[in-house]
Amino acid sequence: MAKINGKIIIVDDEKNVALGYKRNLERSSYEVEIFGSAKIVLSRLNNNWPGILISDVMMPEMDGFTLMKQALKIDPELPVILITGKGNISMAVQAMKDGAYDFVEKPTEIETFLEVVKRALEKRNFVMELRELRAEVSNQNNIENQIIGKSESIKRLRHVVQNVAQSHADILLLGETGTGKDLIAKCLHQNSKRKERNFVAINCGAIPESIIESELFGHESGAFTGAIKTRIGKFEFANQGTVFLDEIESMPLNLQVKLLRVLQERTVERMGSNKLIPLDIRVIAATKIDLKEASKTGQFREDLYYRLNMVEIKIPPLRDRKEDIPILFQHFVAEVCKRYNQSIPQLSKRLFDQLLERDWEGNIRELKNEAEKHMLGLDMPPMEINSGFENSHSNIQIEKDKLPPLADRITEFEKQLIEEELRRNNGNISMVLESLQIPRQTLRNKMQKYNLNRKNFL
Repeated sequence: MAKINGKIIIVDDEKNVALGYKRNLERSSYEVEIFGSAKIVLSRLNNNWPGILISDVMMPEMDGFTLMKQALKIDPELPVILITGKGNISMAVQAMKDGAYDFVEKPTEIETFLEVVKRALEKRNFVMELRELRAEVSNQNNIENQIIGKSESIKRLRHVVQNVAQSHADILLLGETGTGKDLIAKCLHQNSKRKERNFVAINCGAIPESIIESELFGHESGAFTGAIKTRIGKFEFANQGTVFLDEIESMPLNLQVKLLRVLQERTVERMGSNKLIPLDIRVIAATKIDLKEASKTGQFREDLYYRLNMVEIKIPPLRDRKEDIPILFQHFVAEVCKRYNQSIPQLSKRLFDQLLERDWEGNIRELKNEAEKHMLGLDMPPMEINSGFENSHSNIQIEKDKLPPLADRITEFEKQLIEEELRRNNGNISMVLESLQIPRQTLRNKMQKYNLNRKNFL
């Protein structure tokens, strides 16, 4: 059994029973405290406490149900495991309705008990990690708020951007499709002395070759057929600001000569004019290919490459910084929720495990699209809805003449109950909440636990 870090509080008025639990849990390297009174425990809990609560149900002064309700007021996502020697199905179902993580009947096999504790701590650890990620996103500012991640490669990238943002040097960004070259360019501009001036982005691969010169450098009235009036080009419009040349490798060779002249002389000449217009601009170019290699084969001018490459910044692909996937996905989900005026959902560990397994050939752009699809429910596979309780034990092997343990029966009963209410109410969460009389967060947690998606019941 894998060791899961975490703290455990055990509340039981029978000291010998509590000590027995403690000894078994400490053998699994858990940090355990025991208390004989429920009231004392509440003062030890807060929203940042990284552990789980295990409580006996039948206790003097304050019983386990009351303790659980008070603890969940402090932290609604705290896993609470209730234990009793006088349990029944009705009590167990009520415990689950009230928000218990699990309900264990005495006596229970120690391996079963340890497995329940392990799962509860896994959930708690995951919740605490998500809270840290949310805090990182909300507390970041300036460059850290724009270039999100905690991998070493992203830390180095932020350091480089911080160092060169205030300089006047032209910059070449090198990165695969979807790595965020446009974001880095904007970040460089917004953290420079030119931030109050225009940031002009030009996709060199998207402008038709027939009009690209006019788009970049402008034209005078009558310069060519259809040039009815004078038009300033994008370079002139970006004066005292920043020009971002995306997909620079797509620029026609004949225009690369004129661009080289603009960069060297910092002047621009409109089509149909002999007047040189001085420019004070910073140029940031971006490419997904090796321009030096392209220059060797004649696909890109070598002199332009060296002129652009005063500072080269390489942007790592997502597959080389997978530790950034959770915080990035959480950030994109938060953006989607803000756009659609939705509350941020609890994301499951299983979801993040699936995200970490993928190669992400589309990099950040692909991950952002995945967050959008997740919030729209488009990434959920169809559910297999079981027709009856007696046929629903997908993970329980029922031996002949032997029923599953109480905890397993409770779990299956609870799942079936929620499924039935979702089906009866056509996936209407408000009506399900009213029917089951449980908090919204509790229902959300249970639906995630049992992989239930309301869209499958519409």
